[in-house]
Amino acid sequence: MKILGIDPGMAIVGYGLIEFNGEKPELLTSGSIQTDKKSTDSERLLEIFNDLSTVVEKYKPDCASVENLFFFKNQKTVIPVAEARGVILTVLEKYGIPTFSYTPMEVKQVLTGYGRAEKKEVEQMVKISLETESLPKLDDTVDAIAIAICHSRNIK
Repeated sequence: MKILGIDPGMAIVGYGLIEFNGEKPELLTSGSIQTDKKSTDSERLLEIFNDLSTVVEKYKPDCASVENLFFFKNQKTVIPVAEARGVILTVLEKYGIPTFSYTPMEVKQVLTGYGRAEKKEVEQMVKISLETESLPKLDDTVDAIAIAICHSRNIK
């Protein structure tokens, strides 16, 4: 089963695609969609829509797990991130991809056993899960991979 993990954002949308056969996840691809801050919000949302559509068409995931908005420290970014998440959900619906949502706390709990784990602890568990020493540089991409792994551990 191919699981597409997505970390929504207006500036950066991280994504990670894993293959899960019931035992250990294998990273197939990962990356990010980065929008230009000088563009209008509508232009940025369209870019997210188009670029994510390309990812979905190319890799044909069986399902997707998307980080849910739960708590935001920066009130200025909550609405743009929510708008980006809406566009992401629209793309997934357009292609008929079953979608699951996880809060950051749920992802941390599933990967580390502690819902308030630090980012480095989550990164370490992603490395262990994938049996690798290296991860992508962008936190958004690593978060997306973690979200995909989280879903693989919740499949009944």
